Amino acid sequence: MNRAWPWWSSAAAAGVGGVAAAAFGPALTSLAPRRRPALFPRLCGVEPGAALALTFDDGPDGTSTPAVLDVLARHEVRATFFLLGRHAAAHADVVRRLVDEGHELAVHGWDHWALPLKRPGTVRGELSRSVEVIETLAGVRPRWYRPPFGVMTTEGLLAARAVGLDTVLWSTWGVDWAARATPESVVRRVLRDARPGGCVLLHDSDRCSAPGSWRTTVAATEALLRHWEGVGQPVGPLGARR
Repeated sequence: MNRAWPWWSSAAAAGVGGVAAAAFGPALTSLAPRRRPALFPRLCGVEPGAALALTFDDGPDGTSTPAVLDVLARHEVRATFFLLGRHAAAHADVVRRLVDEGHELAVHGWDHWALPLKRPGTVRGELSRSVEVIETLAGVRPRWYRPPFGVMTTEGLLAARAVGLDTVLWSTWGVDWAARATPESVVRRVLRDARPGGCVLLHDSDRCSAPGSWRTTVAATEALLRHWEGVGQPVGPLGARR
């Protein structure tokens, strides 16, 4: 028998839907078709007329991060590193090298769990803890926050703002985390969408990526920096542009 839903069931469903939309609606901007610099320039790290921002996620790591740093040092390029708080605490020596070599430190979270999977009410505390760890090790308070996987929630956005962090995603990436990625594919993907004033995402650790993918990133970073040098494209950290 077909029976109409009672009015209160429809209202309850609408209410649940409204709460979900309020909580997870920001995640829609994290999806590839939505993450377009023309629609969300500041969220994507775009600064017209500025240098190209080079950023790395998921570190620090005791092996892979120093390998990335060696490449950057050879080309005298500084970048922004979005660190996971728990790993920053465990690799203080790497964090200090980042600072000593002039790189900008930012927050990627305490761990790499996607925000929608976290228990409500925990994000602000984790971000505050991450900021404290990084500031203690670096002597500089981080400015930027990029949520794991680029997936945002309302709670995450408000928590970041409450601890003084600006949320930023990216305008182009190399998908260097994938098992199928090669240095050539990473370079091709980055250059396909890279524009002056844009924001490039790579990864200096494979703890959340395919095992060994950091070696692909190291080789791709070397090739990208040589390319940008050849065409006269300035490259630097996010904070140097704003």
